[in-house]
This record gives sequence, structure tokens and C-alpha cells, in this order.
Amino acid sequence: MKVRESGMPDEKMWNDFFDIDSILSEMQINGQVNDIVEIGCGYGTFTIPAAKQINGRLFAYDIEKEMIDILEQKIKNERIDNIIPEHRDVLTKKTGLANNSMDYVMLFNILHHETPNEFFNEAYRILKSQGKIGIIHWRSDISTPRGPGLSIRPKPEQILNWIDRQMFSVYKEPFNIEPYHFGLILSKLSA
Repeated sequence: MKVRESGMPDEKMWNDFFDIDSILSEMQINGQVNDIVEIGCGYGTFTIPAAKQINGRLFAYDIEKEMIDILEQKIKNERIDNIIPEHRDVLTKKTGLANNSMDYVMLFNILHHETPNEFFNEAYRILKSQGKIGIIHWRSDISTPRGPGLSIRPKPEQILNWIDRQMFSVYKEPFNIEPYHFGLILSKLSA
């Protein structure tokens, strides 16, 4: 089930919205992370840099075959061997990964879906105890050049209300990611 249309711009414009290295650092995606999942990898904007930071594998999913094709070409060009791209609808077919097997789930610019809790439920299933969910999304309190409509952009406080406090705790409180986004990190509670 495709997430509501967000007006994905061309790749160059998209990449110009982000200071990738700074965001990965703020989101604590580094050498202490082993296996990571990215739901909605798009052009691979975060995929390839994240894969170069972690010590394990990065499972990259996207519902758009074209995005996976673009990512696969980049993986080949850069000779990266720890990214596993898959064209898959994770909301209807889940990730296919084992329970309690991942260290981190990236939910970057995807929580404008009608039922965002489905992402949290799958993340909870596949994350190890104390595993993290990194969330970034477009801010709705400022003018932005792109992004989903203001009415469907989640606000940080909405996300905090959506999470089940029996499943996750807030590891890093919401913070601004200049110029147009915010971020936060959740941690899976022990079952």
C-alpha cells in the first residue's frame, strides 16, 4: 500500500535538502550499529552513506521498482556489498525479516501514511531489545520548498502520541534538522 503522495522531486533537488553526514550523526547511525532496515529508501540518499557507516547489513525497501533499480545501479557503481535492496510493500507483506533481528529501523520521510502505526508494529517485531527507530520528517511549522501537504505531515508531538509506551521509549527527544526537517529516536523496550 503506497504511502500518500508526497511530491518526490528529482534526485538532485531531493539530495540538496539534506546534510547527510550531519543527519546520520544526529540519528546515531554509526559503527556501533550492525544490521539496519530502511523502509522507503527512495533514491538511496541515506542508504549508501548509512551502509558505509555501519558494521553489518542494510536492508533497503521501497514500493517503487524504479527506486530500487536506481539504488541497485548505485550499489554496483560504488561496489558496495552490504546493502540488500528489495522491491516490496512492507505494509502488506512486512519486511520478511526475522523477529528480534535488527538493530535499527530508519523511517525517514514516510510517516505521512494513513496508518503510521503499521510501521511501528513491524519495527517492533524485527528490532532487537533496545533497538532503535530513527524518524525524520518534514516540519509543518515552517515553509518548505517540497514535501507532503501540511495536513498530512506528522508533527513530533503526534508521533509521540502514536507510539505505544509499552513497546517504545523516547531515546532522543524531537529536534530540528535544518533546514526543513525534524528528527527523533525511539528505543524498543524489552519484551
